Amino acid sequence: MSPVAGHSEALRARVQALGWWHRIDLGNGLVTPGRDDTARKLKLIRMPERLDGKSVLDIGAWDGFYAFEAERRGAARVLAIDWDSWGHGGWGSKEGFDLAHEALNSRVESRVMDAMELSPERVGMFDLVLYLGVLYHVRHPLLALEKVFSVTREQLVLETHAVFGYRKPVLEFYPGTELLGDATNWFVPNPAAVEGLLRAAGFRRIVPVLRPTSLAYRLGRSVRAALRGAKDRLPLSHGRLVYHAWR
Repeated sequence: MSPVAGHSEALRARVQALGWWHRIDLGNGLVTPGRDDTARKLKLIRMPERLDGKSVLDIGAWDGFYAFEAERRGAARVLAIDWDSWGHGGWGSKEGFDLAHEALNSRVESRVMDAMELSPERVGMFDLVLYLGVLYHVRHPLLALEKVFSVTREQLVLETHAVFGYRKPVLEFYPGTELLGDATNWFVPNPAAVEGLLRAAGFRRIVPVLRPTSLAYRLGRSVRAALRGAKDRLPLSHGRLVYHAWR
C-alpha cells in the first residue's frame, strides 16, 4: 500500500491543492478534478483492452492517466515522458503525475524528456506508443513522427487536433496565439496530412479510428460549447482525429 493511501483526508487535501488536466481514479472514491474528459477520450482512442507483457511509451504524459491505465491493463513496462507540461513552458507541472504515481503505488517509469530526443539507444523500443494531443504542439511534425517511429516496435495510437474541409494534405500554420490563445499550437493537419505524415515517417498500415468530419457533428459540438459558456470554442472546421498505425 502507498504511504498516502491510508490517509484519505491528507491525500484529498494534496489532490485539491494541485491543478489537474487528467481525471485519474485514485481509489476510495477520489478522482482528480481534471479539466479533460479523460474517460470519454479513453473510449475514443481505443487503446487495446489488454496489454499483458507489453511495453508502452506515453509521450506527453502530463498527469499520467494513460500511462497508469496501460499499467492497469497489464503492461510489463510503461515509460511516461513529458517536457512542456513538466515544467518547461507548458501549462502544468510534474506534481500531479508524481502524486498519482505515489497514491497508485505505480511502477510506471518517468523521464523529463522532449519527444525530439527519442531514440532506441536512449529509451529502447516499445510494443505500443501513445502520442495523444501532442502532434499539433510540435514545430517539426514530420521529424517528430520519425522520432516516434524509431521507438515503435509494433503499434502507434495517435490523437490530434485537426482541420477538415481540404482534400489535399494540408497543415494549417499558427505562428502566434491565433488558435485558442495558445502559443504552443503550431500546425493543425487535415486527415490526408496525418496519413501522409505517418507514411512518410515509415508506418505501413494506417487505420483511422475517429474522423468526425461531418458538419452536423461540428455544429453540435459548437452548440454544446456555447451552452457551457466555453470561451475557447473551436472553429467549425476543426475537430479531433485518432489513428492507429503499425510498422
